[in-house]
Amino acid sequence: MIDLYTAATPNGWKASVMLEEVELPYTVKTLNLSNLDQKQAWFLKINPNGRIPAIVDHDEKEFAVFESGAILLYLAEKTGMLLPQGTKARSRVIQWLMFQMGGIGPMMGQANIFYRYWHEKYEPAIERYQNEARRLFGVLDARLGETEWLGGPDYSIADIANWCWVRTHRWSGVPIEGLDHLQRWMTAVAARPAAQRGIAVPAKPDTLSEPTEEDSRRMIENIRKTVQR
Repeated sequence: MIDLYTAATPNGWKASVMLEEVELPYTVKTLNLSNLDQKQAWFLKINPNGRIPAIVDHDEKEFAVFESGAILLYLAEKTGMLLPQGTKARSRVIQWLMFQMGGIGPMMGQANIFYRYWHEKYEPAIERYQNEARRLFGVLDARLGETEWLGGPDYSIADIANWCWVRTHRWSGVPIEGLDHLQRWMTAVAARPAAQRGIAVPAKPDTLSEPTEEDSRRMIENIRKTVQR
């Protein structure tokens, strides 16, 4: 059994979508980020960085794993799923996983900060991060014009990692018009039952991909409590 410590964020969904895909039993431990649950001493023993997600694998003597990319790799290796074994094929998947970890996630995250959460609008920062996120989307689109999935012919952890962020592009204010290959891929991942189940964890409305005005107001109020800490 695995305990999943998470919240309704793109990084959190990466872990829950993966757990649904590999069909491992898990228990959801929802952290209230606005209450700073993730900074409590008990959780810092699981993740010293005080971020979600994290897992504890009780089948492996309470083994804890933090960082969403590391969780994807751990679960893929534990189950032998969604990560090819050949050296080159494995490397391609990991390259596109790292592309999300080092590019898509940080750029969209900073776009969110300045576009949604900062106490004042600073247009140069908003433009900088939205433009860079759009450029990275173009890199994904070009890759997906060559192959069905990011790592090659088969769906993998690279697709999970990137999709969980790209699907929230409206929240970041980043358009996807004209990126036909990217849109095809987004639709294909969204149609997977495990992906649908994964983004419903924890059980609360998904306000990032299709935010209403009221949803946006509440989320912004909560996240502003944490972004400057």
